Amino acid sequence: MRKFLDGLYTASGWLAGISMVGVLLMVLLTIFSRFFGFAAPGTDAYAGYAMAGAGFLALASALKHGEHIRVTLILGMLKGKALKALEVTALSVATVLSGFLAFYACRLVWQSWEIEDISVSIDATPLWIPQILMAVGCVIFFIAFCDELVLELRGLRKPRAADAEGTPHE
Repeated sequence: MRKFLDGLYTASGWLAGISMVGVLLMVLLTIFSRFFGFAAPGTDAYAGYAMAGAGFLALASALKHGEHIRVTLILGMLKGKALKALEVTALSVATVLSGFLAFYACRLVWQSWEIEDISVSIDATPLWIPQILMAVGCVIFFIAFCDELVLELRGLRKPRAADAEGTPHE
């Protein structure tokens, strides 16, 4: 299971990177279209879709690599059971909130598909297509928080880089 989850987070990170390349390609296409005088309608919308996809798909990978912002001022003052209680509480709240985010992101995709919602720009893309990236990213983010919570409860969670600098993690 550990290998599968780590592969899921890595794949999500790679998809975020590919989405960033998509943003670059759309921007370059827009620049070249203006320079060479041909039309490339919808590139700004697709760049926006790719940017949103990159942001959401990168959430889980960033969490698992300890790249999310953490307030270590209080954590640095705590040790032992108090630190563990705060970590479990914070991870529990984050898990619930990310679960709501994932649920409503998936619900948005479903509703957009159901009512056949399309973008208002010239590309008229069915909105459920780019929204899938957001929903998938949110679901993987929720899975990552569940994973972190279980690891913390079992005492198997590794200290993060920020923790190693000044916050002991027991």
